Amino acid sequence: MDTHLRSSIPPESPLAMPAQDLRRWPGGSKRLRRPGHRIAPRLFVFGLTALLVIIGTVMIYDVISTVNVTGLQLVFAGLFALTFIWISFACASACLGFLLMLKRNHKIPALAPMAAVGRTALIMPLYNEDPLPVFDTLTRMATGLIENHAGKAFDIFVLSDTRNDGVATRERHCFEAMRLHLGDSLQVYYRRRADNHHRKAGNIADFVTRWGGAYDHMLVLDADSDMSAETLITLARTMAADDEAGIIQSLPLLRNRWTPYARMTQFAGAVYGPVVAVGLAAWHGRDGNYWGHNAIIRTKAFAEAAGLPELKGRKPFGGHILSHDFVEAALIRRAGWAVYMLPHLRGSYEEAPPSIIDVAVRDRRWAQGNLQHSKIVTAKGLHWLSRVHLLQGIMSYLASPLWLLLLMAGLGLSMVARFTTPDYFPKGFSLFPAWPVFDPQLALRLFVLTAVVLYLPKILGLTLALITPSIRRSCGGFTGLFASFIGETIISMLLSPIMMLIQTRFVFDIFLGRDSGWNSQNRNEAALPFEDALKHHALHFLAGLAFAATAYVVSWAALLWFSPIIAGLILSPVISWATSRADFGRWLWKMNVFRIPEETIRAAAKARPPRPLYRPHNDNMARTTIIAAE
Repeated sequence: MDTHLRSSIPPESPLAMPAQDLRRWPGGSKRLRRPGHRIAPRLFVFGLTALLVIIGTVMIYDVISTVNVTGLQLVFAGLFALTFIWISFACASACLGFLLMLKRNHKIPALAPMAAVGRTALIMPLYNEDPLPVFDTLTRMATGLIENHAGKAFDIFVLSDTRNDGVATRERHCFEAMRLHLGDSLQVYYRRRADNHHRKAGNIADFVTRWGGAYDHMLVLDADSDMSAETLITLARTMAADDEAGIIQSLPLLRNRWTPYARMTQFAGAVYGPVVAVGLAAWHGRDGNYWGHNAIIRTKAFAEAAGLPELKGRKPFGGHILSHDFVEAALIRRAGWAVYMLPHLRGSYEEAPPSIIDVAVRDRRWAQGNLQHSKIVTAKGLHWLSRVHLLQGIMSYLASPLWLLLLMAGLGLSMVARFTTPDYFPKGFSLFPAWPVFDPQLALRLFVLTAVVLYLPKILGLTLALITPSIRRSCGGFTGLFASFIGETIISMLLSPIMMLIQTRFVFDIFLGRDSGWNSQNRNEAALPFEDALKHHALHFLAGLAFAATAYVVSWAALLWFSPIIAGLILSPVISWATSRADFGRWLWKMNVFRIPEETIRAAAKARPPRPLYRPHNDNMARTTIIAAE
């Protein structure tokens, strides 16, 4: 396929990228010369997590214990402890981030002069995407670099894995128009692979092995990525100034979507996200992680350390590595390169999925990729924190079946208490009856502790937004922030049981040996038909009825306790349909709900047909128009 596109690509500059051996590694993880200040933040996060888990576990044991503790009670307490670790870890990271953001004295990284930056390739992998918005964004990014006199330091590579010939034709037209528009101010290249071996990871590896020798750095994008010229230049200058840096991750914020689901996610990312990100960056230090896009990578480090091996065994656990980003970060850190995030750097963006259904499609592949990491977490030579990152990815999907088992164990305990006659005189001599013990005050304290740990990251993010005038105003003031906070809390609470069942099914599918494949993501905002919502959520609706009937049989109190879960499941078709409607999202915006700081007049203008940069003479090919920056 490349033969007739030879003019679209530069002369090759090969760079060897050997596949790494996960079973052998000479010595341990290489030490960094500048490890950074990390001991105190790690002691804070891991210490606070351990303290919360101990308190919660002791309290749950006190609540459920009777004179004779049953096996089901022990299972319930164990499941609670496992799930409580998960939410406590996130809470501890948010607490650290909140304290650091209150100080407002974050360290500005050293920047190399532009003359010493070298060359950076902006990598845009594509797979059956609509090329119009992609080339629109690339044109805007290129124009910004040219205006900042950095056009000669950056080249753009559009690396197509598109299987649809019609879409590929549109990609080619858009590329030609973009190159015509930019001229020699900034070089743009296009390559379409004949064989999309190893998907996105293989696409990037193909670039490295063919052209990587010509570039000091590469900055990997996603189809929905958008980055300001200032951010691109800052990342390149930071890496040039830090000769140990292998990957520097920016913090992508969400924007440009109008469905209520996406707007809720954008608000959460803008208000709660930075608190967690600053905490993560502090305790990760230079032993951090990589999210697969909107990050700059030292090409030499990537080539020598991040070649992905084939995993032994059959799919879904074997074969090529789907979630490659965590693994690439772990391998690069193993080789002695630093991996870290700049959470205070603004100007890095991506787009949220428009609906719950679209999240589920993406999550199926992510679930399989993260569970694959169970074969990688024991790889030789990894830094211990890289193993923690891999375990976090695994746990992010195992948490859902654990939560479901916890709920079922709780219902089981309630059924036992409701229908089993207590044994007041167990075997053995006793002067007094063994009365069952249940302390409602302890139960209430445990509920309060769980709620605090679960919602504290959101409350801390809201607090910082309220005391920061620029964020407060851009989120709609006090009333807008509180309305958005309450709306996001209610919607996310109703969505949680739906996502729990969706992810639980994914985990079971994977353990049953079903491969996810690789589907392109939906990035348009067409409303989900209600009939489709009913079809997708039929099992969730039935599960909600089953939960409701079981809880009702136990008692009205049990029905009340389980009401948020029951409501979310029974209303799942309505919630999914309503949160996919862009018109509803626009109405919420007019009502001052789910507004975000990154939202500008430009974001609103994207909903209208903008002025074309280039239009073919053939009206039938008008779809190949490249959209200009506003």
